[in-house]
Amino acid sequence: MMTNSTLLIAIVGPTASGKSDLAVRLARQLRGEIVNCDSLQMYRYLDIGTAKPSQEVRKEIPHHLFDFLEPDAVFSAGEYSRRARIILGEISTRSNLPIVVGGTGFYLRALIDGLFTTPGRDYELRRRLQGREKAKGSGYIHRILNHLDPVAAANIHANDLPKVIRAIEVCMLAGKPISKMYEQGRNKLEGFKIVKIGLNPNREKLRDKIDQRTVQMFGNGLIEETSDILDRGFPSTCAPFQSIGYRQALDYLLGRISRKDAIRYAQAATRQYAKRQMTWFRKDTTVKWFHGFGSDPQLQADVLDTLKLLCTSI
Repeated sequence: MMTNSTLLIAIVGPTASGKSDLAVRLARQLRGEIVNCDSLQMYRYLDIGTAKPSQEVRKEIPHHLFDFLEPDAVFSAGEYSRRARIILGEISTRSNLPIVVGGTGFYLRALIDGLFTTPGRDYELRRRLQGREKAKGSGYIHRILNHLDPVAAANIHANDLPKVIRAIEVCMLAGKPISKMYEQGRNKLEGFKIVKIGLNPNREKLRDKIDQRTVQMFGNGLIEETSDILDRGFPSTCAPFQSIGYRQALDYLLGRISRKDAIRYAQAATRQYAKRQMTWFRKDTTVKWFHGFGSDPQLQADVLDTLKLLCTSI
């Protein structure tokens, strides 16, 4: 039983590593409540492609920040941090254990380390940048960012256009690199003892799990789910349609690729995404790593034992 309401557990790791499985085990054992830190699981109607926890599990254990955004909603890491911090405070007042789970590293960093104050959006500048990317080819505006802010460019993938555009936008409006602004004015999360648990499965086993799960998602109706979202009136330009799985399902629905290729492309993209996630989380020296999948009972027991050693209040 958890008696220290200031304890916070964050579970990180690559996609398909079993973060949710571990979170559920800890929540059952330690009277926990789960707080989502996966940017896609916040959207309604995106269920199959985001591997959301089942309704049964969500009825058994309190889950927060799932299914509260429409697919065409604009949402930021700063807004996530504000909402999540309120929820963490509410969980603490109930003397329950907050368990933050997800693979969106930037959102987790915003929650724990805070964000800096940035200028507003310049939609005309954004349109110009998008036009240049389209005219000059993929990677063009990333090269602009590399000229303005090499540090930010090294940490933002060239295909992540929203983040590339935002980084350039901040540089242009604030008159200084966004990477420099990261070092200033952070509002760190206070009042919690934070323990970060990282899952690091065997690379080949993770690759197989990713491939199998992708096939299962398509078999369970990912294409039909994508079609349903479109039928609800949401445009194909919505941010979730640019995510792995939904992007390939959309291409299939538009007749651009075959179902077989959609699955194959989604598998390859997911494997690359998992690598980027591990690269991000390995930079965090405060993460305590466990080798294996979160669904493994022995790993779950090892995590519980570690928490007991770290936190005498458990």
